Amino acid sequence: MRAAAAPADGAAPGIARIEHPRTDPVAGPTLGEAARCTSAVSNLPALVYTSGGPRREGTRFSATADRSVGGIILPNISVAAVIPLYNGAPFIREALESVIAQTVPADEIIVVDDGSTDDGPAIVAEMAKLHPITMLRKPNGGQSSARNMAIRHTTCTHVALLDQDDAWYEDHLERLRRPFLDGKVRRLALVYGDLDQVDRSGRQMSLGCIERGPSPHPKRSLTDCLRHDMFILPGASLVARQAMIDVGLFDERLSGYEDDDLFLRLFCAGFGSVYLPVSVTRWRVYGGSTSFSHRMAKSRMIYFDKLVEMFPDDLSLDLHWARHVIGPRFMALGRSDFLRNAKIGNTTLMRQNWRDMRKFAQVLRWKARARLWLLGPLIEATCRRPLTGIARTLVRRACR
Repeated sequence: MRAAAAPADGAAPGIARIEHPRTDPVAGPTLGEAARCTSAVSNLPALVYTSGGPRREGTRFSATADRSVGGIILPNISVAAVIPLYNGAPFIREALESVIAQTVPADEIIVVDDGSTDDGPAIVAEMAKLHPITMLRKPNGGQSSARNMAIRHTTCTHVALLDQDDAWYEDHLERLRRPFLDGKVRRLALVYGDLDQVDRSGRQMSLGCIERGPSPHPKRSLTDCLRHDMFILPGASLVARQAMIDVGLFDERLSGYEDDDLFLRLFCAGFGSVYLPVSVTRWRVYGGSTSFSHRMAKSRMIYFDKLVEMFPDDLSLDLHWARHVIGPRFMALGRSDFLRNAKIGNTTLMRQNWRDMRKFAQVLRWKARARLWLLGPLIEATCRRPLTGIARTLVRRACR
């Protein structure tokens, strides 16, 4: 294991990147099969902490042993695996199997049925006959409210989140627990890893999505948090329960960007984080997933308003968060959505994207606003078949 040195510009001591490479990549046609395939755990003997200090013992942690590092007694941690469930019958069994198969088991497994109308709850109830699974039920209120319900319910010190259509690699919890057990990062609240993308059938699409993304990890500045989507997948993270409570849990208005919002508030509150550049989760992305839902677009607008309110431009300090960071970020997202929908001829979504872009433009510099104002009537007129190709050209010119 290798911890990267702090950069010369004075990165926060509560932030770290820990290199712990996977030595034998896991591949498999389905999430369930991948969850049953061990990654490199056998090559990574764990530290088992006792009252006399750390010692090597096989490949598993002792979750209940007294632990001491440098004469300092570290508190034991307990982990609750939390899965919100809403009409997830096709995937929930594989998600739960991946939790049950952990080399270091969760202390509690909680599934929150968020008003499902399919057979998902019945599948969970069937599995609960053989495994210690707790199922909570509530009227439909969204993923954020389901997660919050479980976080309030559990007495575990840490929470490992998982979406119903994703799955963990078998060493997921073992890897994410390590930095909390080491006690080397001040006020550590968040440990997260990389992820591999799969499609609806579980076919692998790409490896190491975070490492190949545009946003740096770990987040070392507010600019890092605001310039791009955070891209910290809840299903690839382990979070201190009390820290989440301290910053207000998930914003239940959001059904998208709720993870960005929570992790941003943890950063701003001074909590530490650790990023492990190794994949710990299989992330399923498909047309009907949350990542592509209309609710995501609605949440984006709520989150935009929230960020502008939280970080207004302060000309006296030469800080232009809305104008130079937040506005351009969301304008680029709106432009991308508009061009994608124009390409497939979805004029309804094109018009919605255009309305969103006009709102984003309100915080931009006057030149950017002027281009949109001048080309706006033409863009609105071409948001219809068969003129979508012209609309794409106009939007590219307006947002250059």
